[in-house]
Amino acid sequence: MSRLPDHLTPERWIAQVFTSTEAMRGGVVKRQIRDVERLAGRQAFLAEVERRGFQAVENGRHFVIFCNTLPIRRARR
Repeated sequence: MSRLPDHLTPERWIAQVFTSTEAMRGGVVKRQIRDVERLAGRQAFLAEVERRGFQAVENGRHFVIFCNTLPIRRARR
């Protein structure tokens, strides 16, 4: 595993995710699970999702985060 730059802390990385333009607009962001686990840790990341009142789903290699409080409905089963 590669060493992270000293300036990139888990807290800063999480903050960057949730201050992205798409997140600030109440949109959807996607991150690879391996990056979340490597850069911030799964528990810390999902705790921040919950703290903000957002929802996340896990699909394959990705977390999909809905950066709003609207309900999620599955369009097709």
